[in-house]
Amino acid sequence: MLVYDAISPAPRCLRMFLLEKGLHLPAVAVDVMRGENREAAYLALNPAGQTPALRLDDGATLAEAVAIAEYLEELHPAPALIGSTPEERALTRQWWRRVELNVTEFIHNAFHYAEGLPRFAPRIPVAPEAAAGLKRIAQDRLAWLDGLFGTGPWLCGERFSAADIWLYVWLDFGAGVNQPFDRSLPRIGPWFARVAARSSAEASRKLLVAP
Repeated sequence: MLVYDAISPAPRCLRMFLLEKGLHLPAVAVDVMRGENREAAYLALNPAGQTPALRLDDGATLAEAVAIAEYLEELHPAPALIGSTPEERALTRQWWRRVELNVTEFIHNAFHYAEGLPRFAPRIPVAPEAAAGLKRIAQDRLAWLDGLFGTGPWLCGERFSAADIWLYVWLDFGAGVNQPFDRSLPRIGPWFARVAARSSAEASRKLLVAP
């Protein structure tokens, strides 16, 4: 297998997932700042032009960080970051879905339409007029998520999961692109500090291979 890595939140989510799993996969760096992911060679592997991607041993390519994480969990079930029972897996996916649909997609698109506009305007449809509203919605939904947070240290209670990884990476990204979250949120604030203290959090900033 070969990971197509990049400096971007979704690839970082996958890197942190691999670090937590203790998986060491060969990788190549895709220069998304230069637009390498929009060039013919990469599009032949992943027509969506997104990172990360995973080339399988049979030559097929998987895209989408969530799908790749699910695939790797099936191959390497321990330590479980999605779950070792149907109930655990369902609970992780419940929180993962809440995180993506209510928070991270708004952060993502707000970045495309505001701070990332010069980079993305030539590539995708953009709506600069929507950026401020998307940022506001992301923060509102994060406060909503804070209210759903249970008593455990992690989203899934006592069990650290892929859902924690995805929310942490995107909130950390948001802090660097004019979308800081309210650190005074009573559950998300301390939770963020706990995730940041994990060795995988800092290590995931680095690409799997030097660019």
